[in-house]
Amino acid sequence: MTSVAGHFGEWLQGLMGGRVVLVTMACPALQAHAGGALRLFPADAMVRFCELLGLAGPVPGVTLDMPAGGGAGASTAALVAVARAMGFEGSPDDLARACLNTEGACDPLMFDAPDQLVWASRTGEVVDRLPAPPRAEVVGGFWGPPLRTNGVDCGFPDVTDLVQAWRKAVTCRDLPAAAAVATVSAQRCDGLRGPGDPMAVLAGDLGALGRVRAHTGSARGLIFAPGEVPDTACDMLREAGLTGVLRFTTGGGA
Repeated sequence: MTSVAGHFGEWLQGLMGGRVVLVTMACPALQAHAGGALRLFPADAMVRFCELLGLAGPVPGVTLDMPAGGGAGASTAALVAVARAMGFEGSPDDLARACLNTEGACDPLMFDAPDQLVWASRTGEVVDRLPAPPRAEVVGGFWGPPLRTNGVDCGFPDVTDLVQAWRKAVTCRDLPAAAAVATVSAQRCDGLRGPGDPMAVLAGDLGALGRVRAHTGSARGLIFAPGEVPDTACDMLREAGLTGVLRFTTGGGA
């Protein structure tokens, strides 16, 4: 079975130079698998997707570890898994263009290290390549109903300053600084799209370094140094109303 890892929201997302950019939070715990009954896109959209990539043959359905619309990359991961299962061996840039054509906006999950990219999700382009985020543990789940990404939605705050702060944090392998960037990005998104979730309170109660969210979607998480997740964290998120609670390790820097 061909599987592709999703992500868990974004370390940061917003406008820079007039376009939507993001740094995705890699999440190996949530994957899309080619093979299954689920079909996220209409048949004609998948025909066009295969044509763009020069693929022929039966198009498999998928199985998902994450909810569609959860902000965990289900749609992009599913398309990448289908393409690879059908024999695609071309460049990630070509695959990104086909995903963008199908979705209207896409995550950089076709790249080997998606969390090392500053990614323009509405144009499917790499804006910059940076060091890996510092290694962290994340406890998270999904808050509220699914919310599918709208490819023409550009209602995001400016994050030019956060991209600069992020570059410094990952270059220095500074996890508290990286978590602070994620928290500010989440706060700015809350200001535009509504708070209402319990993550700020949970972050304080559990002593998290910061919090992360899907800037469109329902994924919400808390960031900890490796080995510093309290034993009660998962239960507290469930008690607060989050669903699909999970714990995973992300990042690659020391």
